[in-house]
Order: sequence, then structure tokens, then C-alpha cells
Amino acid sequence: MAARQEVTAWRPRVRGVTEVFHAHFTEYAYPMHVHDAWTLLIVDDGAVRYDLERHEHGTPHDTVSLLPPHVPHNGAPATPHGFRKRVVYLDASVLGEDLIGAAVDGPDLRDALLRRRVGRLHTALARPGDELEAESRLTFVAEHLRERLDERLRPTGREARDPALARRLRELLDARVTDGVTLEEAARLLHAHPAHLVRAFSGAYGIAPHQYLTSRRVGRARRLLLDGLPPGEVATTAGFFDQAHLTRHFRRLVGVPPGRYRRSAR
Repeated sequence: MAARQEVTAWRPRVRGVTEVFHAHFTEYAYPMHVHDAWTLLIVDDGAVRYDLERHEHGTPHDTVSLLPPHVPHNGAPATPHGFRKRVVYLDASVLGEDLIGAAVDGPDLRDALLRRRVGRLHTALARPGDELEAESRLTFVAEHLRERLDERLRPTGREARDPALARRLRELLDARVTDGVTLEEAARLLHAHPAHLVRAFSGAYGIAPHQYLTSRRVGRARRLLLDGLPPGEVATTAGFFDQAHLTRHFRRLVGVPPGRYRRSAR
């Protein structure tokens, strides 16, 4: 079978939804990356396997997967014919960062009702003019997700997963997505040895600082492309050196080049 990469992406006029992404991949595998939004996905055909917080997970047909923001994950086909998926990226405020830990502990939710609701949300999001319906469906989905995640929250007494230094570096990278920051400058600002800084960040998040920054820039580029900006302008606006630099990383993280992604937008 020839490799297939089909994508459709758009940004609906629904508060709380940053992007909708439908894809059919037969061989493409996502490397480790992060999003600044909640990733809510269902697989309609085939299956996906992925690593989140150093644990392997999968997405059978009856599963809704919820990947939290800022936590590294990858993804690859788990069947010979690949997978077809539907994804909604939700603004971090829709669920709240206090639920990230609960989502990391169990990102795959086997819940038939929730899956039906997510499917109906996708249908509403695909129809211009049905924004009110989409907002209503999103409200029910978010409420259902919070209920499922709240069940897992129990006082454990364990220390936070993130060392303070790693969290401070992440905050610095988030503030400098476009302009960037050198490791030497980050070490000076955070009063840490560069090598220790990299080890702390990689140990806390499972991804190197430069990979995290690139993921954030690609996420920004996706939104700009959906706004209709040409790839050349998107490259510098999102923090890449030039269009070739954008294309190399965009293709690696999204599966298609930015020009094709922009043409797929609805």
C-alpha cells in the first residue's frame, strides 16, 4: 500500500476550540512533541499507539483519548493500514491545568457516551452556522471530561512532578516562543549551569528544551496558516529562520508541509 497522508484542518468560530484536525495516515509517525492545548481525539479506523509521560498507550475504537497540554507525546500507526482520526484542540482554560496530572495518569477513556458526544461535536464543528450547537455540545463534553478526571484526583502527598527549575525554564520558553532564547542566556537568567538546565527540563518533561520550543512554534504556525497567511510570512512570524526552516520542522511534526496544510484548511 502506498503511503497516504490526508489532512483537513480549520479553526471554527467556537470559543474554547483552537483547531479541528482530521487526518488519515498509513505510515507517518509523530516524533515527541507538545501542544499548548488539550488534545481530544477519536480514531475512526485503525489504531494509534503513543507514548505519554514515558508510558505506552493506545486508541481502540471505543476509546476517547485526552492528551493534556505541555506534556510530551508521540504517535504512530498500530495497524498495517494506518489510522483515521478526528482531533479537537481545546483551549487550556476549557478543562484547567489542575486536571493535567489526572489526564496523564489515564489519557484513554473507554466511555461510549463520551465518544458519541465527541463525534457529534465534530459534526457540529464542521457545519458553518451551527456554532451555537457546537458550543452546547462542547459544554457537555467538557463537563463529562471534568467529571471523569475529578474522580481520579485524590491527595497522595507525593511531591510535584516538575522540578522548580524545569518549570521556570518552560515559562521562559513560553514567553519567548517567537524571539527564542539561547541556552547561555537561559542559564544566566535562571542562575543555573546550562548542562544542569537541560537535564532538569528533559527529566521533568521527557523532551529537550529545543524540541519543546520547536513544538510551540509549529503550533503557532498552524494557527497562522489556518488564518490564511502564506508560509513565507508564517515562518518569520512564528519564530523560524526562514520558510525552509519552517517546512522541515512542520513536515516532521504535522506530517505534511505547511503549504499543503494551508490548502487543506476549510
